[in-house]
Amino acid sequence: MELALQIIERFYADAPELHQVLMKHSSQVRAKALLIAENSSLPLDPEVISNGAMLHDIGIICCHAPDIFCFGELPYIAHGIAGAGMLRKLDPALEPYARICERHTGSGLTAAGIIASGLPLPHRDLLPETPEEKLICLADKFFSKSGKMAEKPLGRIRASMEKFGEDSVFRFDELCRLFGVTG
Repeated sequence: MELALQIIERFYADAPELHQVLMKHSSQVRAKALLIAENSSLPLDPEVISNGAMLHDIGIICCHAPDIFCFGELPYIAHGIAGAGMLRKLDPALEPYARICERHTGSGLTAAGIIASGLPLPHRDLLPETPEEKLICLADKFFSKSGKMAEKPLGRIRASMEKFGEDSVFRFDELCRLFGVTG
């Protein structure tokens, strides 16, 4: 996790309020992902999970979401792509974490869904593929970066996914099945 903390400090040193939001949210996602991993029979890399969970939202600093102290120019939906770009530019060896950044939004995004929704994202699939990408995508759904930042119950998460369509809910349910997460 030391690697992730060094990277966060590099980008967030001049944004103390946003740093605090990012650290709380990312720490929650990390703890949830590691807890789920403990009970999983899948071969998972705890270092990738730990660093990936801490870095999955590194790109929020580039986006505009004033309620959580983000004063960048990009739309918030682009935070994963922005974060992936930041990490790739910093060091190509960070590719596993860049992939986590760009693939954790919702339950993953398909090229068809991106195009149909007119999202300002690359027209390609941004679906989690590795077990670690899938795990962080799932763990992220349990926590928001706004409000009380308390863990959300599974039913509430699933209901919120419904507004993004049947495919999104199906992918979320598949992630829950893969990791044995039940209500």
